[in-house]
Amino acid sequence: MIRRVDIGLAPNREPLGNPTPLGLIGLAIACGALTPIAFGLTVTKSALITGAMFAILFGAGCQLLSGVMNFINKNSFGGTIFTAFSFLWMFNAWSLYSIANGTVPDHMVGLATEITMLIIFVVLTYGFGFFSSVLFFFLLDIDLLFACRIIKSVSGTTAMNIPIAVLTVIMGLIALWLAFGTLINPVAGRQLFSIGMPYFSASKKPVFDWKIRFNLFDLLYKHWRTQAFRPMPFETLQQGMKAAIGDQDITPDLFYLQDFGYAVLETEASDPHAIRTVRLNAHGLDLYEQLVLKKYDFGV
Repeated sequence: MIRRVDIGLAPNREPLGNPTPLGLIGLAIACGALTPIAFGLTVTKSALITGAMFAILFGAGCQLLSGVMNFINKNSFGGTIFTAFSFLWMFNAWSLYSIANGTVPDHMVGLATEITMLIIFVVLTYGFGFFSSVLFFFLLDIDLLFACRIIKSVSGTTAMNIPIAVLTVIMGLIALWLAFGTLINPVAGRQLFSIGMPYFSASKKPVFDWKIRFNLFDLLYKHWRTQAFRPMPFETLQQGMKAAIGDQDITPDLFYLQDFGYAVLETEASDPHAIRTVRLNAHGLDLYEQLVLKKYDFGV
């Protein structure tokens, strides 16, 4: 009789794929379009309108789409950041278009907004430190960019123009690096574009450690392949488990597997808790073959 096992451990696939590279590439293209304007290489009406179009299409469009897709994928962190940032790029596009047509955005409203954005990005910088060092520096660059813009707005100095331009270029380059890492690393099978280790780590919630259970099944299954239903001496199993996972007590797991109906234990007559031999029964063998060897996948 075939008893198919379904423990509900299907992989967590994103229904729309990973939208993060789209948002990052859009950001990088928008930063590239604004670079000549930021450095003062061209400030004509045509340049401002052209920059506005790139800002609305790539800076706002790609990030808005990425944000919505992240929300659908149940990624509230990425969805919030990309969506909010997309509206900021809509404002950037409107500002460029307005300046090109002779209307300058209000100074005080802009300053208040930039201060608010700086506070938001400082907090998000801490949050990104839980993901990777490159993401942390990405947000740190944005923090410095807004700080320079605030200093320029308050003092009216032009000394911040070059730092703002340089930080804009750096933001675009880091965005490209992160996008390439997300797209190319899985294809290449190695870290061609490293995103670095996290700076911070959250307290870990207790999780089930599969190493003991998996290695028990693995060793006992291999023993069955050569010895059939001859039991394995407990000392031999202990040695194999020590080589696989180190010094961990495997006795509770063995009694659990026996009580669940997957293993057969022989114990000392004088002490029912002293294990002499162990073997998998038919149910245990079938469980291993289904969950590990995927015997009912039929090549799918």
